[in-house]
Amino acid sequence: MSWFSFQFNDFAFSFISVLFEGVPFVLLGSLISGFVDVFVSSERISRMLPRNRSGAIFLSGLLGLVLPMCECGSVIIIRRFIKKGLPLSAAVTYMLAAPIVSPVVALSTYAAFKGQGPVVMTSLRLSIGFAIAVAIGFIVSRCRPATILQPDVLGEGGPRQRAGLSIAAAPTAREFTALVETATLRQKLVLAVQSATSDLLDVTFFLIIGAATASVFNTAINQEVILPYAGNPPVAIVAMMVLAAALALCSTTDAFIAASFASFPFAAKLGFLLFGPLFDIKLFWLYGLIFKRRYVALTALGLFVTIGLICWRIAGLQL
Repeated sequence: MSWFSFQFNDFAFSFISVLFEGVPFVLLGSLISGFVDVFVSSERISRMLPRNRSGAIFLSGLLGLVLPMCECGSVIIIRRFIKKGLPLSAAVTYMLAAPIVSPVVALSTYAAFKGQGPVVMTSLRLSIGFAIAVAIGFIVSRCRPATILQPDVLGEGGPRQRAGLSIAAAPTAREFTALVETATLRQKLVLAVQSATSDLLDVTFFLIIGAATASVFNTAINQEVILPYAGNPPVAIVAMMVLAAALALCSTTDAFIAASFASFPFAAKLGFLLFGPLFDIKLFWLYGLIFKRRYVALTALGLFVTIGLICWRIAGLQL
């Protein structure tokens, strides 16, 4: 029996099903991201955070519940917030937690895993994602910004720049910030829609790639060939985490892709849903806009090992 047999009708049915399930959440997430981008400033976030460092880090991890943001949007916005003086530990915690600790992500995960333990999957995803983001926030709080941040983000020269209050962004970001600061309410609404449209186009591209990949996997590949690997928890977990990094999906829709890998165990799908929003191919380059490459590489390795061990432990408890 051949390990690969492609039938276009089967592929098309699976592809359209996954795509249509995910598109509403992409649209909702993009709209929220666009409005947060325009209407929420770093000063407002700073006022929301307690002065106590530990409290600020914990609360930053929960901000995604009221200020949800996809991983792409959170990196772009946090870069601007750090330049404006938002504490680095709080910024990093929010950046990592927002794509997971989000009502949109919770709803999409629950909807995608109906019949596959939706409450448990959603609860584990949000709670573990929050814990990891907070842990990294505490680690970052003990590091000197100069050892982590890129020079243009950290700022050089006078006290105002060293405090992170200068805006040394790319021309497009500088123009966008200037427009927001001087715009009327009507103009801000237009800018929010434009920002949401940009996010929608970017995220939809990755959703299409992910849906196509998952559909080929589910309809064209003989599942008997991969069952030995899917039945081995450590191998399955690593495979799904690597796949999440390669597909670079948006956290608002990745649950539909993960749920479609029916032959893989629960813990492997959880690894997919935890690692993907925290680190993937596109995030490697986006993180590089803010952080030094060495920090990015060490963070990726730490996240991979930590999430892998957590999911392996969960797999053991299930057995």
